[in-house]
Amino acid sequence: MATKKKNPQTAIKKKVTNTKKRTSLALVPKKENQYRPLLVRRYGLMLVIAAVIAMQFGYNFTQTGSVLGRVTTITTNGLLVETNDRRADVNAPSLKLNDQLSRAAMLKANDIIQNQYWDHVSPDGVEPWDWIDGTGYTYHEAGENLAKNFATAGGTVAGWMGSEDHRNNMLKASYSDVGFAVTTGELHGKPTTIVVALYAKPSKAPGLAAPSSPYKVSASSGNSDLETKPLSLASRIGIAIQSLTPAAITSVALLFVAATVATTAHAYRKKLPKRLQKTWYKDHGVIKASGLLTIAAFIVLLYGGGSL
Repeated sequence: MATKKKNPQTAIKKKVTNTKKRTSLALVPKKENQYRPLLVRRYGLMLVIAAVIAMQFGYNFTQTGSVLGRVTTITTNGLLVETNDRRADVNAPSLKLNDQLSRAAMLKANDIIQNQYWDHVSPDGVEPWDWIDGTGYTYHEAGENLAKNFATAGGTVAGWMGSEDHRNNMLKASYSDVGFAVTTGELHGKPTTIVVALYAKPSKAPGLAAPSSPYKVSASSGNSDLETKPLSLASRIGIAIQSLTPAAITSVALLFVAATVATTAHAYRKKLPKRLQKTWYKDHGVIKASGLLTIAAFIVLLYGGGSL
């Protein structure tokens, strides 16, 4: 009995052809799929949304051990790099990380968590400068910025750039040293990431005598407890772009692909079966595209959180 061996190359070509055909049916409106790409049909949209949810929760779980955990990647080195990049944009000299200022910043951050307040001055009247003085650092002038619940160093610095007082403090040309602290804990019953930045010009600078009354400035020294600085929508978008996780970027890209397919399908609405042209489905493309882009915008704005 004669047998015929399968040609591996023929099998591969057939698989490639079938894959191209299925991809085309999923993404391109054509007669074979009744001008309704499979990706933006009901089950296709359900798969897209399920994939987006799975990516968000899955990434959170791998990073924090909880699907609802807050993902934070802020580091002191990251804050220093981002800050100096912004200072370079305005020709201000780069800041140097100072161990004493960093220790003072950490003492202040821990005090915020321990005594449950959100202000430059503690409920006991302890000012930012008291923490600096306690480390033995002597300064000619100093300033403080605070931030909470940002996801990345870039997002934190973008938040400070979005507030005039914080921006002026961070970019002040006379400062040469900086200390950063990043800590997490519960603030008023909610998981919170605290960032403290202390900027200073040391009194030991060459040719500079220590003043009898150093100049001190905080970004918002008039804040009352728990008052926050509102940020504009443009600032929120900038923060979000700086803070998007790989999972969020992939999710937004997937939603944009699906929205593009839906928009293309809308252009072929007059070629839909007549029974569908008499229903809401005649506008299914633009409706679905709007919904998908709304979800994408929601994801982006989720990463634009944080307050000052």
